[in-house]
Amino acid sequence: MNICVFCSSSNAIPGIYFEAAQALGKLIGENNHSIVYGGATVGLMHTVAEAARTAGAISIGIIPESIHNKKLSSPLDHEQIITPNMRDRKYLMRKRSDAFIALPGGFGTLEEILEVITLKQLQYHQKPIVFINTEGFFNSLFDQFERAYRESFSKEDYKATYHIAADAQEAINYIHNYKHVELTSKWFEVPGPSRI
Repeated sequence: MNICVFCSSSNAIPGIYFEAAQALGKLIGENNHSIVYGGATVGLMHTVAEAARTAGAISIGIIPESIHNKKLSSPLDHEQIITPNMRDRKYLMRKRSDAFIALPGGFGTLEEILEVITLKQLQYHQKPIVFINTEGFFNSLFDQFERAYRESFSKEDYKATYHIAADAQEAINYIHNYKHVELTSKWFEVPGPSRI
């Protein structure tokens, strides 16, 4: 199975996040999976991929040309794909992957994981999606989700589109035992146009 990991490219974050990334990469390799990731030699990206490779995983790095040109792409990947832009990078990461995991990260990580949730909501795919909520990193995001459910911006049954895991082992267990849940249309019943 190809497991896509979205995560931080920062080297400045606390060590606990690097430990969580290393644990995830190790489990990906030990369970004979491959890793699809952003292809860079910085931050959690580098840590999770290196741990996965060390544990026997094939690594597929997908990196946009602008970042590759900064000499930040990993020379260690079994397969390196350089894309002309971020849009193509994200498309190929989704296409090449059977499951998605988000480790803590910044705007790019949030955009990537929210896009795969949105596409699942719209029934473009049925793949498992997991947040690893290290140190409660995503708690504020989940609070925002809850408000969206309460105020009918989103249907509450769309909680089934993703899973919140405390650690890497729970995330891998969820993916191994994943069963797709058929979802209703994303739209609520709304009144028709006014006839006045």
